Amino acid sequence: MQLGMVGLGRMGANMTERLRAAGHDVKTFDPKVESTASSLEQLVQQMDAPRSVWLMVPAGLVESIVTELAPHLAPGDTIIDGGNSYYVDDLRRSRKLREGNVHYVDVGVSGGVFGLKRGYCLMIGGDDEAVGRLVPVFEALAPGVAAADRTPGRTGDPAPEEQGWLHCGPSGAGHFVKMVHNGIEYGLMQAYAEGLNVLKHANIGLHEQEADAETTPLRDPDHYKYELGIAAITEVWRRGSVISSWLLDLTAQALNGSPNLDEYAGHVSDSGEGRWTVQAAVEEGVPAPVLAASLFNRFASRGEADWGDRVLSAMRHAFGGHLEKSPEQ
Repeated sequence: MQLGMVGLGRMGANMTERLRAAGHDVKTFDPKVESTASSLEQLVQQMDAPRSVWLMVPAGLVESIVTELAPHLAPGDTIIDGGNSYYVDDLRRSRKLREGNVHYVDVGVSGGVFGLKRGYCLMIGGDDEAVGRLVPVFEALAPGVAAADRTPGRTGDPAPEEQGWLHCGPSGAGHFVKMVHNGIEYGLMQAYAEGLNVLKHANIGLHEQEADAETTPLRDPDHYKYELGIAAITEVWRRGSVISSWLLDLTAQALNGSPNLDEYAGHVSDSGEGRWTVQAAVEEGVPAPVLAASLFNRFASRGEADWGDRVLSAMRHAFGGHLEKSPEQ
């Protein structure tokens, strides 16, 4: 099948390579890559109707690219947004493009830089006609049935979701599912980080504790005299543990290479999906305390809590004369 790919970053380049390896004819455009089409217009001219053009660019660039690309397309053509766009934007773009009979498909893509070999989990939104035409592309990008053991009770020919791709519903459904997927990812990552931090500090009883009015004393130092090998613990958890996962695999790999993670400052970014997930939970009236807490912790990691913490210190000093201790004390 023929496909246009816009954006050859870490994800787009690997997806293009995987599609070509499966025999698909992929035309490309990226202003930073000389070997591609010189413009979106030229990309479209290189393709046969009905055209399908996949955007693999940051969410902030999608709007401008769709605006520039759409006038060059014809009725029956399709724009696919494979980035992490807000699903509400999908609804608006889909309505607008429908006026010119151009299809719009939103695809949440999970797999990261490992997707070239492992394949990509695809969550898809859009109308049946456009999605149906793109099935060969989805099948080539997805991991396939061998990626996981078959769920007990499933029989017959493997369904698309067993292959690693799913048509979730109409416009926006794919990015809505991916949005929540990433919100869950925040929570999982936070749980691992907090648990490993508890293990990291299990040696606090081995260190002399300063006794003063500003510090809660460690009641039983003998209970916390463990010098635990965190890298080794993550490694053993990978084997037979109920909390084993690919995220844990990656954590074990990172700790094996750098036990103290000295090359990281701990400033954790959030690209939007966690915020949108929490917002959706609020609007639906659905409790999501873990996802919300993990999102707020990312804000704190970037220093957004610093001024509020100063307010806390100021109040303690004002009402009780409590002097602030420096981190070194």
